[in-house]
Parts: sequence; structure tokens; C-alpha cells
Amino acid sequence: MKNHGIIPPLVTPLKADESLDLEATDRLLEHVIAGGVHGLFILGTTGEGPNLSYDLRRQYIDYVTEKVNGRVPVIVSISDTAYAESLSLAEHSKKAGATAVAFTPPYYFIPGAPELHDFVQRMADNLSLPFFLYNMPALTKVSLPLDVVELGLSQPNCLGLKDSSGDMFYYKKVKRLIGDRDLTLLIGPEELLAESMLAGGDGGINGGANVFPKVYVKIYELMCSGQLNEAETLQREVMEISCRLFTIGKHGSSIIKGIKGALEVRGICKRYLASPFTGFNDADLERVAGVIDTLEARPTLEGLLR
Repeated sequence: MKNHGIIPPLVTPLKADESLDLEATDRLLEHVIAGGVHGLFILGTTGEGPNLSYDLRRQYIDYVTEKVNGRVPVIVSISDTAYAESLSLAEHSKKAGATAVAFTPPYYFIPGAPELHDFVQRMADNLSLPFFLYNMPALTKVSLPLDVVELGLSQPNCLGLKDSSGDMFYYKKVKRLIGDRDLTLLIGPEELLAESMLAGGDGGINGGANVFPKVYVKIYELMCSGQLNEAETLQREVMEISCRLFTIGKHGSSIIKGIKGALEVRGICKRYLASPFTGFNDADLERVAGVIDTLEARPTLEGLLR
């Protein structure tokens, strides 16, 4: 199985009391699938996975896999501070019918190189589903060393790596490691989608695809067909989306707030985030609506924002 293309890191739709919003989840799933995405990535950073209770995570896994019903692959992030909890989420994902899992290094206690090596090997030996390595140094405080990446990639149940470092030098080194093996390399930062594919990548796990899936799918398709100038034009529009929509907030949560705020403006899900964070206030939500109006007026994005 080779996962490629645009695989949105789904937000987790919540109600004001932080319970799972099932009706909004239905709308979100149908919205992104209708937008042509090639898979779904749940409970990652954009999905606020580490801030959700284990019960809610399992509920979301069950609901998404049931509603998707095999239409696209479902990848579950099982990243956690506790090794045992990661394995437990992986087992639950398998029973629910997920396609694969992904994991970062454990966080809070910073693992050194020997611990990372042992951790990846233990995960590979004990996971009940195929897995992606997930490099997210901004939040885990450690970047996966290339020798640990190679260890993971060499496991028969490894599918590839998602890199959210934003470091294209690192990304290209991982691509060199993969060589001609049938493994997948995906980019996290959407601002680098076209550039990463030019470097040999296979697509992106890009947060903005929650709101505007057709834009990201179009970039992927243009890159695959060699229409580089057209892809670069749309990539500049993604930068506009990023700079206008994801910078309304002042803190690290501004990207998720921007995505959920835009989804509320589009009538898909509410703005609510998991504690300790909160969604945008009404004034900021009005700014989100203004950004969307501005984007919809851009000729290059005509027909791609709905």
C-alpha cells in the first residue's frame, strides 16, 4: 500500500462542552472527500490529538472509520508520552478498520539517540498496523536522526515518513535514504507542498485542506502532470491562505484556530478547541470571514474554494 496525494490532518469537531460533534464530523468528512483528497490523517497536531481524552480519541477513530467506510485510507496518529498508550491506540485503530498509524518520538522527557533507536524498533516490532514515522521537532523537541529514520524505513511494516520540520535539507536527505524503495514521503507545512514534490515527495498532510481541499489537490495534480508553472501559481495562493488565515491569532494555536474558524464560517464545524485552548472570539471570527471573502475574490482560486 502506497499512500500519496493530499491527506488532510483532520480537525476534531467539538461542541462547546468539548464532546465530539458527530454531525459536524459528518459534514467535514463529506466536504474533504468531495474535494478529492486521497486519504485522512486523524488525531495529529491539527486534530489536537494530545489534548483529547483517550475516550474521545477512540470515539473519533470509531466514528471516522465507520463513516469513511473504506472510501479513502485513514491514518491515525498514536503519538503519546506513554509507549503503552500508543500501542493501545494502535490496537483500537486496527479493530476499528483504520489503514495505518503514525507516531512521533515521545515528548515531555526528551529521548536521546539510543532511546529513539530502541523506541522505533519496539514500536515496529509490536504495532498491529503498518506505520508512518512522524517527524515534528517543534512540538516533540527532537528531530528524528537519519540513522533512526533509516531503521524505521527498513522495517517491513513501515510505509514511510511525514515530515513537519519545515527543513527542506532534511527532507531531501530523507528522500535520498528512501531511494527506489516503495515508501511514501509526505510534507506537513503546506507552504512547501509544490517544492517538496519537486524534490521527489509524494504529497502533503496539509491543514488548510480541511477548509479548501480542492486547492491542495489541484497543486498535487498539476505537479504530477508536470505543469510546474501552474502549480507554482496556486502554491503562491496557498501562501496567501497561510499568511492571511493562520496569523489572525497571536499564539502557537493560531493555525488550528484559523482552520476551525474558517470551517465555522463555511458552516462545517464550530470554532471550539480542546482545553486549555479556546476558539476565536466573535471579532476574530469576523476577521476570518473577511479573509475568506478576500480569497474568494482572487481569480486564480475561482472554483476551488467550495
